[in-house]
Amino acid sequence: MPHSATNSANRLDRLPISTFHKTTIVALAFAYFFEFADINTFAITAPKVRVLWGSDVSHIAYVTSLSFVGMFIGSVVAGGLADRLGRKRTLMLTTMWFSVWSLATVFAWDMLSMGVFRVLTSAGLSAMTVVAVVYLNEIFPRAKRGKFQAYVIMIGICGTPATNLIASLVVPMGEQTWRLVYLWGAMGVLFLLFLRRLVESPQWLESRGRHDEAEAVLRDLESQATAEHGELPAADEPVAAEPAAKPGLRMLKQKKFLFPTILLSVLWITQTIGFFGFSSWAPTLLAAEGVSVEDSIFFVALTTVGAPLGSFLAAQVTDRFERKWCLVVFGLVIAGSGLLYGLTFLPVLVVVFGFMVNLFERGYTALAYAYSPELYDTRGRSLGTSISYGVGRLSNAVGPLIIAALYSGYGYMTVFYFIAGTWIVGALALAVFGPATRKLRLEAAAAQTA
Repeated sequence: MPHSATNSANRLDRLPISTFHKTTIVALAFAYFFEFADINTFAITAPKVRVLWGSDVSHIAYVTSLSFVGMFIGSVVAGGLADRLGRKRTLMLTTMWFSVWSLATVFAWDMLSMGVFRVLTSAGLSAMTVVAVVYLNEIFPRAKRGKFQAYVIMIGICGTPATNLIASLVVPMGEQTWRLVYLWGAMGVLFLLFLRRLVESPQWLESRGRHDEAEAVLRDLESQATAEHGELPAADEPVAAEPAAKPGLRMLKQKKFLFPTILLSVLWITQTIGFFGFSSWAPTLLAAEGVSVEDSIFFVALTTVGAPLGSFLAAQVTDRFERKWCLVVFGLVIAGSGLLYGLTFLPVLVVVFGFMVNLFERGYTALAYAYSPELYDTRGRSLGTSISYGVGRLSNAVGPLIIAALYSGYGYMTVFYFIAGTWIVGALALAVFGPATRKLRLEAAAAQTA
């Protein structure tokens, strides 16, 4: 095949799910497990350290806000690194980064040191997430990648209830036992044990003009699939490729890159403020309204059990229906459930509506992780996904400050009106402007069947 042609995506799309796909699922699910474990550690230890260090709600807001600044920086930097160094190597670097700084948080001595360590940890968490999303998109067949993205998150999201349940046991044990929660979050470094089993993305290699390396990876994957499943169907004909170019922010000038980046930024801004506004503040607001710290942590732990079920629900619909409409429906259900959560203090209803928010939000996230990279070609995929995801995370630098101001000025319920409103805005933007992607997936599935 001449080096002016590209065929990695076509050859990968017609591969049946094989051992190397399953290995990738296990590896990424492990990384996601500890990413989700770590991302909520401050929210669930905040009520304890607030009392211990004599801090108030505004201090919690500042640490939470700065963490999202870290997420923005980490996401954008990782998008550039993944384009320059490769998807696999950047996965290694970002996982090491967030694990090291989560471990450092064990030794935080005041709210300032806590804030610094959380910013650095959050940068790594966001960076790893973006690269993992892009990597899975480029390795799995187009017709099935949404389902497996959801399954990876379904397994990984178990890190949230696991961490919350661990916290509900260890935080009340003593003044300093909250530190064990951050030690648990640092265990993500064990992802490095899986790394040697992963391959570099052939699509990335091809986009960088490294065709011989891409060919070697593809031949190896095809031989493994043939050994497991027999003769493979023929791939589509190679298509002409643009000359290999260095990716960078100059792509923002291109309409095919700029439009999806703006749309996805709206998606991730509303998702970030909507979900983290809920999950980061639920324990603190419940405690501030008179629910004991122990009960507030336990209630939130119960609601997060819905999270892996939400990813399972997404896996059932993501490749079967148009993803953008699934996102619209899920977003509206979250808005309604979150509003009803704010209306009640009855323990049973707090758990039920909190469960619904977690169920549909984690399903929404799984759908969005599959949808976002599909709006770009290989050259724009990593940077576009990282910028939009990063802008979403950056938006929550002001989100917690808005929530703190609404709570202080107008009361508890106003917070939940605001959160519901963000989900509705996101759903409307997708309904009106979101491109459809199902047709391309159906064509890929038909070609594979043929």
